[in-house]
Amino acid sequence: MKTKYIDLINQTYDFPQEEFTIENNALSFHRIDLMKLVEEYGAPLKFTYLPQISNNIQRAKEWFAKAIEKNDYKGNYNYCYCTKSSHFKHVLNEALKNDIHLETSSAFDIDIVEKLKQEGKINDDTFIISNGFKRAQYITNIARLINDGHNNCIPIIDNYEEIDLLSEEVNGKYDIGIRIASEEEPKFEFYTSRLGIGYKNIVPFYNKQIKDNEKVNLKMLHFFINTGIRDNAYYWNELHKCLKVYVNLKKECKSLDSLNIGGGFPIKNSLGFEFDYEYMIDEIVSQIKIVCEEAGVDVPNIFTEFGSFTVGESGGAVYEILYQKQQNDREKWNMINSSFITTLPDTWAINKRFIMLPLNRWGDSYERVLLGGLTCDSDDYYNSEQNTNAIYLPAYKKEKPLYIGFFNTGAYQESIGGYGGLQHCLIPAPKHVLIDRDKDGNIETQLFREQQKSEDLLKILGYAN
Repeated sequence: MKTKYIDLINQTYDFPQEEFTIENNALSFHRIDLMKLVEEYGAPLKFTYLPQISNNIQRAKEWFAKAIEKNDYKGNYNYCYCTKSSHFKHVLNEALKNDIHLETSSAFDIDIVEKLKQEGKINDDTFIISNGFKRAQYITNIARLINDGHNNCIPIIDNYEEIDLLSEEVNGKYDIGIRIASEEEPKFEFYTSRLGIGYKNIVPFYNKQIKDNEKVNLKMLHFFINTGIRDNAYYWNELHKCLKVYVNLKKECKSLDSLNIGGGFPIKNSLGFEFDYEYMIDEIVSQIKIVCEEAGVDVPNIFTEFGSFTVGESGGAVYEILYQKQQNDREKWNMINSSFITTLPDTWAINKRFIMLPLNRWGDSYERVLLGGLTCDSDDYYNSEQNTNAIYLPAYKKEKPLYIGFFNTGAYQESIGGYGGLQHCLIPAPKHVLIDRDKDGNIETQLFREQQKSEDLLKILGYAN
């Protein structure tokens, strides 16, 4: 009878997988001995495996290269990293090794761009796609960047006032894009995105504010839907509506030569995850070409803004099971030595699920449990996996410590959780470790940030200088 945890996983999934393997009843992630990591740094622990950032960028660039060649597509492809997914310097340094461009969303992003230029990580040829609703400081910073000679900064116009605001501060002529306000899925809470300009209004907007404006040059149409890139009728319908706008606008505007299809590639959130990235890219490129050829216009250069896809699968969080509480006949609560609300806020805010696996004791029997965080908040829990509607872990034994890991957590969790600031119930933010490989492929680790101390939080609260 197969009652071990490893038996459960082998029976439920195609396992082991590319990034997950088992050695001596313990989990390895990209051939990293996670228990050795815990022995060195302790838990709770956040980590970033930097090589996965470059790996995902190169995968996407290869898929687009294949699709462009297969479809004899005459435009080029530009990979942009969506910086709001993770602004950390170590993330940008790794991503920029791969000849990519950047997408910004707020005023302070431009300060980061200027720092990267000073360090030689990017140059004037790097596209800076500036999205978001722009007001005073963001406008000023974008204008400063352009006035300093960064002509490849393309502010994406989000509302009818932004051109006038930019033109007041930018010296000379500058390029712009227009964002389409896409229609949301029927089940969404509202019909149309708050971002951008409506489909029907874009050509009239061009004719009224851009066509005869000697200061601006329209280069890009920007398209993104909240649910991301999915192989369903809704996505293809919205893409075709976008392409219809593009060809109509292209007939009016010769300078328009780029289509930004945004981000939204899903990342692995379960051991049963399946998504045919290569097919989706090939089909997108094919559809763009078909629509443009039918309309008799040149195909656009394609831009993407992958954020979660770039950095998400590089991150992980490790916790120790401190104690088990059996609250009734059915529910066993395994208490972690941290908080889900503070360290993985998306699990609480939007019920997001990540891959969750034990680090050790894969040869032990298993049980169904709930996971509870340390805060005194009833919402600080994690109770199901993406595709099993339950959590199974090696059976709790006080004398045999159990460690668990959450994987592919590298996007948004630190910024949403207020990294370095106050945490709910003053639960300290855990240590953060960077993992890289040297030229020979050997693992290298570096402590990026120690666990928060009482003094850090007291200072923020005004109790200490």
